[in-house]
Amino acid sequence: MTAPRYPAKPRPGDRVAVLSPSSGLPGLLPLPYELGLRRLRDDFGLKAVEYPTTRKMGASPEERAADIHAAFADPDIKAVFASIGGDDQITVLPHLDSGLLRANPKPFFGHSDNTNLLLFLRELGIIGYHGGAVMIELGRPGAMHPLTAKSLRAALFTSGAYELTPARAYSDVNRPWEEPHTFETEPDMEPSEGWSWHNADRVVEGAGWGGNLEVLSWLMMADRTLQPSAGHSGNVLFLETSEEMPCAQDVYRILRSMGERGLLQEFPALLMGRAKSWWFDNPLTAPERAHFRSQQREAVLRALHEYAPDTMVVFDVDLGHTDPQLVIPVGGHIRVDGPARRVVVTY
Repeated sequence: MTAPRYPAKPRPGDRVAVLSPSSGLPGLLPLPYELGLRRLRDDFGLKAVEYPTTRKMGASPEERAADIHAAFADPDIKAVFASIGGDDQITVLPHLDSGLLRANPKPFFGHSDNTNLLLFLRELGIIGYHGGAVMIELGRPGAMHPLTAKSLRAALFTSGAYELTPARAYSDVNRPWEEPHTFETEPDMEPSEGWSWHNADRVVEGAGWGGNLEVLSWLMMADRTLQPSAGHSGNVLFLETSEEMPCAQDVYRILRSMGERGLLQEFPALLMGRAKSWWFDNPLTAPERAHFRSQQREAVLRALHEYAPDTMVVFDVDLGHTDPQLVIPVGGHIRVDGPARRVVVTY
């Protein structure tokens, strides 16, 4: 693995690519997508450039790889945004030209299924950014959450240290994107209990590695990216789960497999995102959601107790499938200060 480096940052007025490396949902659900494009233009001062598969459902892996190549190879494109996630980006990876991407490093923003491309870029030595999807964070109903906007702006335009702070309230219950009235008001928020810490008796510093837990399990099954010899030792692991809401037992089993593979013990610190605990086909009540999140925390601790008992953990971090969402640098420096209860990333 090449030592990761930060690509040059865009400036207001620059052109940025908007791609769909996973799913072409902008073509089916234009309301959050168009709203996200407007905010890129009006709030961030960036000129969005779309590609042939950005709004195309069912695009082949080869077509999506071609869009990635075109965006990275174009010197006028200064950053690349994913429109949204999906579930088959792993099929795009074999079609990517490592030499082309390595020769044209650019900041890439996305999360969920975009874990595939973020870790692929990290292996090439290109630091990317877990967060900031156009349809989700930029296309949030009503307004962008201030914490999300501040974190994304810092990651996009600035370099240096940035302290992540817990949200006082968060949203977990979604409204249908097909309905125009969804976008008239902000999501309903509920009080946040903040972050909880485990083994918080020291300071850990290292490069960020991780992403969506389900996607990581697919990468393990395909024998990609996750070899312990790839130089993860001493890095900071970060994980999150999606709206598919894997049960606690599945979370434990994935982490157990990572432990058997020799991965968990390589990370002295873990940032665990707040579990997504509501979706349209699984609309849990508030008490049920609290129980779901509690069970996931217990599953994580069980796996760590068995494979990495000294790992420091910060639970319910505002990363991944949660609102607000903080951007995590994949390959970038992260400092987890247990005694001070602080997390500082370098964008």
